[in-house]
Amino acid sequence: MTPTPTGAAPAPLHWKLVIDAADPHAQADFWAAALHYEVEDNSALIERLLELGALPGEATVEFHGRPAFRDLIGVRHPDDPYDEERGTGLGRRLLFQRVPEAKSGKNRLHLDLHPGEGRRADEVERLKGLGARVLRHVREHGGEWMVMEDPEGNVFCVA
Repeated sequence: MTPTPTGAAPAPLHWKLVIDAADPHAQADFWAAALHYEVEDNSALIERLLELGALPGEATVEFHGRPAFRDLIGVRHPDDPYDEERGTGLGRRLLFQRVPEAKSGKNRLHLDLHPGEGRRADEVERLKGLGARVLRHVREHGGEWMVMEDPEGNVFCVA
């Protein structure tokens, strides 16, 4: 790591994985259930922005009985910190954003899920029940895993 001018190492960067989606809210529900994460609740921020006139009503939707941004929504690890005013996660997080075009081509980045020793088959069945689809079972000298797709066709693996 390159030291800063004061000699201290720079702080690690905060990050989130952003995933394009036709229906960000459905994707958030799927991945929250798949990962045992929580869908972020941005309703307090949205209500404040609406009251100030800083956000038009058409930029919002009702989602699980509360206002949500129409075109994006996140899921976060339940044990990680989050900004209570905004409802935004400050740790492990996926953000789904609406895009007009459908997915095309192979993912260049994907998630690998690791349910634990002897739990892959049960986890694959659970994920199928949530709307995922099995593409193939891979057995190589490096290991064994299932290649799956989420409801919008994004590939992920269960090791």
